[in-house]
Amino acid sequence: MSYDHKQIENKWQRRWADARVAHVDVTTEGDELYMLNMFPYPSGDLHVGHGRNYILGDALYRHLRMTGKKALNPMGWDAFGLPAENAAIKRGVHPGEWTRSNIDREKKQFERWGILYDWSREIASCHPGYYRWNQWLFLEMYERGLAYRAEAPVNWCPGCQTVLANEQVLEGACERCGSEVAQKQLSQWFFRITDYADRLDSGLDSLEHWPEKVRTMQRNWIGKSRGADVEFPVPSTGGSIRIYTTRPDTLYGATFMVVAPEHPDVPALIEGSSDREEIESWIRDVTNQSQLDRISEAGGKEGTFTGRFAINPFSGDEMPIWLGNFVLPQYGTGAIMSVPAHDQRDFEFAKKYDLPIRVVIRPAGEELDAAELEEAWVGEGTAVDSPVIDGMKTAEAIPAMIAEIEKRGIGEGKVRYRLRDWLISRQRYWGTPIPMIYCDDCGLVPVPKDDLPVELPSDVPFTGREGNPLARHESFVAVDCPECGGAGRRETDTMDTFVDSSWYWARYLSPRDETRIFDSDLVNRWLPVDQYIGGIEHAILHLLYARFICRVLHDMGLVTFEEPFARLFNQGMITKEGYRDPSRNNQWVPLDDVELRDGSAWRKGSGEPLVADVTKMSKSRFNVVAPDELIERYGADTERVYTLFIAPPEKEAAWSDEGVVGAARFLRRVWNLTEEVESLPEGTDDAAGTDALVRKTHQTIDAVTRRLERFEMNTAISALMELSNAIGDYAKTGARPRALESLEVLLKLLHPFAPHVTEELWERLGHQRMLIDELWPVADEALMAEESLKIAVQVNGKLRGEVEVPAGIEESRLFSVAETDERVARHLEGKSIIKRIHVPGRLVNLVVK
Repeated sequence: MSYDHKQIENKWQRRWADARVAHVDVTTEGDELYMLNMFPYPSGDLHVGHGRNYILGDALYRHLRMTGKKALNPMGWDAFGLPAENAAIKRGVHPGEWTRSNIDREKKQFERWGILYDWSREIASCHPGYYRWNQWLFLEMYERGLAYRAEAPVNWCPGCQTVLANEQVLEGACERCGSEVAQKQLSQWFFRITDYADRLDSGLDSLEHWPEKVRTMQRNWIGKSRGADVEFPVPSTGGSIRIYTTRPDTLYGATFMVVAPEHPDVPALIEGSSDREEIESWIRDVTNQSQLDRISEAGGKEGTFTGRFAINPFSGDEMPIWLGNFVLPQYGTGAIMSVPAHDQRDFEFAKKYDLPIRVVIRPAGEELDAAELEEAWVGEGTAVDSPVIDGMKTAEAIPAMIAEIEKRGIGEGKVRYRLRDWLISRQRYWGTPIPMIYCDDCGLVPVPKDDLPVELPSDVPFTGREGNPLARHESFVAVDCPECGGAGRRETDTMDTFVDSSWYWARYLSPRDETRIFDSDLVNRWLPVDQYIGGIEHAILHLLYARFICRVLHDMGLVTFEEPFARLFNQGMITKEGYRDPSRNNQWVPLDDVELRDGSAWRKGSGEPLVADVTKMSKSRFNVVAPDELIERYGADTERVYTLFIAPPEKEAAWSDEGVVGAARFLRRVWNLTEEVESLPEGTDDAAGTDALVRKTHQTIDAVTRRLERFEMNTAISALMELSNAIGDYAKTGARPRALESLEVLLKLLHPFAPHVTEELWERLGHQRMLIDELWPVADEALMAEESLKIAVQVNGKLRGEVEVPAGIEESRLFSVAETDERVARHLEGKSIIKRIHVPGRLVNLVVK
């Protein structure tokens, strides 16, 4: 019988669906395990790069299920967001319609990949039954002072007509439409995540099963630092300016001050200045720069002198007060003391504007001369020219200065964070409406919770002009004030979509509950999520916001834990070659316009040379590989095996169309091997061959099990290829019973990677139950042991030979065998062995001189 992957895959996809094999009754007891892939944004066709995440998760799910776990594996849709609205503008289709069609399409793709989810728990964040709980959560946070409205400078995308988070601005442009981002002062809604900064920072210590890279990125984003706030008197205003410093031991070296142009004291500082108009013009220019540009290391550090001076409270010296583009109002206090001898940015600023430099730290064994410095000394050392702390080491001097600051009553020790409050306002239609009402008499009034959800109106025109279409929808905007009954106006901002994904992991436990956000009893029984899988691009925003909201839910008494995800795995990206045209501003070129000849790429028609670039798969780069054609030609199992075999799952991997053929060949070999084994005689086995196959089978069980637990899918598949070869070799002379036993183990181990073909072969071997319902095989250590071992022999680290020795050989005997091996012995002639190194089971290294 030939391997008809289309017929086989259709058959098993129907059977799994009909049997609802992934459905889990979460109310009954069992060996519970909650695994979760980050829910996708339904933007259209999924490509093979997307598939890596979900195929990897499905392989893990199938393995866990076969080990006896009651594994919950739900899926849903992060369905709000700008792309749907942009598509509506571009294609003239409603965002809801566009989103629902994409969901249908992507569900079919999941099915074609053979991915099992408990679809009875499906959620979509654009459904009113889901986003009403976003609104409920907002109101709860508003009541607790965790949601508030304030004016703030924001990144404004003139193309998308909305506010962008800092992370959505790439090199000064909108990450989605590429428009140059401008600064704008707007009244916005915020979540007070900064109240949780310390808990978010300390909680990272408990996440031992998260990638260290992600923990470090979050810790840096939170940016916890210890230092001191210090008041610097400003005689001309009769007041003072407060600064924050993490190095109070350098206070004597502060020779000037730099203040953010937006600092509230600036009007008083420039009042009466002859340069006032010029300074105000400079301020307007700076405040129109993106904040990322202002703080970028590569950005120019610009400043202008106010004409005013502060007094260094320790040295007593006058310090000129400058305005600087690199000082932001929302960081620290919006003002810094500048210590150019010991801060490189301050040093460069001082050199640029000819400002004084004063050395107050002496490195060990070195004298610093301010006049000869070519760069700042930013390390630790001994305090000098600092009467309060002279002679103290840095570690001792910092607390001594904080104590002195507090003693003098000019400041205090302080812990500060780089983390800013979460700006959740978006001036777009396709998001959760913020449930607030403006009343001229009552002010801001929350929508009563019984009136939720505030639903998005569907009859909204999408023109792409004049910002948020909700603001022009009269019947949506006009509403009675819930308090006085007078005329009110609805808030027309919608929520950042990261609100949707900040708590969805809990909703899966009771997705149809219309009475509460989720069932706390079930959530506390099943969560934290045992295994969370998603891309590294979510290391900061999604994961940080989910950890924050989890703590809010904890403080509301709805969950008993503070960390929503116990284990995290970040899969690497799949890349593919695309082509750029240097003659057209490095535009990406459609593959149909690319001609490959003589090992180079050329543009068809014009003949212009093109530049190949291996990069992330993206429709805009024309390097996407669609799975449909691949599945049609080779089958879903082939794509699954190749996707998992291509590289370690956490690493970036370059897609190769030719490499897919190897995976197809392997599955066909397994198919043919089954026919071969079925045709073997029932006769007596060859003893030596049987022992070897038994050993290889149990070694493979052990290897694949361990590697799956470590997400080493690629090497697990390698081990299965070796086992298939071993069965094939045995089948040349062996009998059916032994070969069949190993073949059935092979099918069980291969099932997570190639579920369709293994189910088909399992049934063909006469089994009534589905393979996915079988138990995972267990390795017998006694049967794994080798009778003899091949040991590599090195001399001074270079491979010189290999010896075969009995397993369990004494070390002294092993060294003797290695040293007398003919190939090794000639490298020992005339030399003395000064050290023998033995790595058990692998190698001997003889160090000679």
